[in-house]
Formats: sequence, structure tokens, C-alpha cells
Amino acid sequence: MEAEKEFRHKSVLLEECIRELNIHPDGIYVDGTLGGAGHSSRIAGELSGKGRLIGIDQDADAIQAATKRLEPYADRVTIVRNNYRNIGDIMNELGIAGVDGILLDLGVSSYQLDEVSRGFSYRENAPLDMRMDDRQSRTAKDIVNGYSEQELYRIIRDYGEDAFAKNIAKHIVRMRQEKPLETTYELNEAIRAAIPAKVRMNGGHPSKKTFQAIRIELNRELEVLEESLDTMIDLLNPGGRLCIITFHSLEDRIVKVNFKKNENPCTCPPSFPVCVCNKKSKGKQLTHKPILPSQTEMEENSRSKSAKLRVFERA
Repeated sequence: MEAEKEFRHKSVLLEECIRELNIHPDGIYVDGTLGGAGHSSRIAGELSGKGRLIGIDQDADAIQAATKRLEPYADRVTIVRNNYRNIGDIMNELGIAGVDGILLDLGVSSYQLDEVSRGFSYRENAPLDMRMDDRQSRTAKDIVNGYSEQELYRIIRDYGEDAFAKNIAKHIVRMRQEKPLETTYELNEAIRAAIPAKVRMNGGHPSKKTFQAIRIELNRELEVLEESLDTMIDLLNPGGRLCIITFHSLEDRIVKVNFKKNENPCTCPPSFPVCVCNKKSKGKQLTHKPILPSQTEMEENSRSKSAKLRVFERA
């Protein structure tokens, strides 16, 4: 099956994640972005019969592919269709008070990009969808046709970091006045018209940043990350580790700032001789500089080029 084949793409920073999770055979681990279970199959393979892996994903296709791939480890794996933002509730329902490691591999999977009907890719013509969870009613089409020019400008500027954000927003609004934009190619057309020909020829695909921005906004990816980090750190047992792979500077900044705050939460002015706020460190960052893919990995897997891995260890 094509979907299965695509889900078997080598996971980004795989060896580095396995090393940094510091897996104990009898421990409890969570993969909050299960995908096709590339990372999870390795984690499960390191566990004994007493160990446990909980895989979480909101994507029905991912759940199906991961369930099949993790069949050999069925005795130690629990798969949950949910969003990792609900990790606290999920652990409560499973009767788990603490875990020894959590992994997040953020962003869009190779499979989601390659499955044309999902509308994530600007390279194929498909309905404007981009939902990571198809139980959600709102789609990319609703954002493209429903947001004001100012709102579109904001998300393309902030989440896409596109220098032509203002012009792209203006062209989208102009085109949708004639008829709603319903497909990825119609959106491509609006973006192409907004970017000077010289820039289009020399840069990457003109739609890449706008598609990324709309996907992040639709799936509330940055909010979900920001709201979940403290809960995940609180769930870790002493010595447990949280490993997060980001692909976007805004994601990386959220993780970096949060890890720093949890390592040193003291809010006392520097002039105070002793701490009086009584905020205690929850652990330490093991990566003051992020771990990056090797040159070999970047050559073999273009998706890994913007990947950064950060790790926090619970005290």
C-alpha cells in the first residue's frame, strides 16, 4: 500500500533521539506525535516486556499505519487517537502518574505531504484542507476565504516569515472576490501573482511559506506546543527526558524559552542576595545549543535540513 510505504521514510534525527531519551528497558515512554511510528518502533524495540510505550496522534491515517508497524510490540504499546495537548488527561485515563521520556517530532509528516487529497502540498492540485485531524470541521479553505486581509497578512508574516506577506494577503483577497479559492493550485496562483518574477526564479517554491503559515494557523500548532510543555515536564519522573524536534524558528524559540524557564524559574531581581520567590528548578536543559542532523542525513532526507532537537532532563 502506498501510504504504508510513505510512512516508512526514515525518521528525522532517529539515532540522536534514541540516544537522548536514554531508554530504560522497564520504563514508560510517550511518543506524542506518533506518525508512522518510525521513532516509536525503535523505542519499543529497546523496551522489555515490563516497559511501556504510549503513542499519541490525531491523524487517523497515522494511527492505522502505526498500529500495523507496531504489531510486533503489541504487548507493550498503547495507541491513542488524540492531540498531545491532552497528554495529562490521557495519562490520567491510563492510570500513569509519571513517565521516563517523551518525544515530539513536530510539523507535517512526509505522508501527509505526499497524500494529495489532504491538501498539505503546494505541488499537487487538491481541495484546500490541511487538517491534521479530520474530525475538525474548519479547513484551510475557511481561512483562505474567511480571514480578513489583515489577518492573512499577520499569519503569513508571523508563521511563514515571508517578506511578501502583505502583497500575498492582498492578492488572495482580490482573487477570492471573483470566486472563493477552493484548491491548492488556485491558492498557488494568488501567491505567484504577488511575488516578483526575479524572486520566484531564484528562490524556492513561492508557496512554501504561505502553505506552512496556513497549516500552523489551522491546526493551532504553536498554541498547542506552548500550552503543553509545562505539563509534559511535570509528567517526567526524576531523570526522565523530554526530546523535541522542531522545524520552524518559532517552534524552536518556544521550546528554548520554556526549557530555560523550567531550568531557572526564579523571578527575584538580580540585586536580591537570596531567592525569596521560592520557585524551584524542575531540571536542566541538556542542549544549550540544539542537536542538528548530520551532513549525511541532510543529503539523504531533505526534510531534515531545518530540524533541531532540544532535550530537557527532569531533576
